[in-house]
Parts: sequence; C-alpha cells; structure tokens
Amino acid sequence: MTTIQSWPKLPPIQTGIKGRCPRCGEGKIFDGFLKLKPGCSNCGLDYSFADPADGPAFFVICFGCIPAVAFAIWLEIAFTAPYWVHLVTTLPLILLTCIPMLRPLKGWLVASQYFYKAEEGRLADAQTTTSEHQT
Repeated sequence: MTTIQSWPKLPPIQTGIKGRCPRCGEGKIFDGFLKLKPGCSNCGLDYSFADPADGPAFFVICFGCIPAVAFAIWLEIAFTAPYWVHLVTTLPLILLTCIPMLRPLKGWLVASQYFYKAEEGRLADAQTTTSEHQT
C-alpha cells in the first residue's frame, strides 16, 4: 500500500532565495552556480518543470546594471574621469550588483513556477473548443 505524502505550501521567496527545493524546502536546487540539479535529493521532486529562461538576467539588468551604468555615466559627465577611475569604481560596482543577484533570482523564479503551477502554454484541441462553445 502506498501512502501519499502531503507537502506544506512553502512561499517561493523563502525557498527560492535560499536555493532550496520548492516542495520540501530541504534539498538544494543548484548544481554549481546557476545549473539546476535534475531533482531534489530529499523529496525526489523532478526539476524538469523549471524553465526560468532569461528571467533572472532581465531582473538583474533592470535593477542592477541600469543603476550601475547610470553611475558610470554620471561619473564621466560630472568629473571627466580617466579610465582607471572607471576600472576601480564602475567595474566592481557592476560586478557586485549583477553577479550575486543571479542565483537568488533564478531560485525564486523556479520556486514560483512550482508554487503557482506555471507551465508552457498549449493550444486548445479543436474538438474541445467546439464542444465548449456549443454548451
């Protein structure tokens, strides 16, 4: 006889940012910096449903890169800074605002896909659509 285990509904922000399994909250979802594991080592959840695509990069560009580049432009216009100043200030700023944000954002997007049962869109079957309109 098999027993079906019920899992608590864990908030995506709680599990995703920590890089934990969206179902059990224990197993890790990453195998390396950004590569997803095939499944959870704790509860066995298959991570093949997860496809965050370019979502993490989009958020990082909007909230990390744009302000860092705005700072670089301001620095250049206000002080006509030499290249070495940009190398010492702007480059570390861009790297520190962009790279560390990728992993938590990707984890949050994967956990959100699980939590909200997001999946790829499908076209409706012609027979199903016709029968629904007739009723």
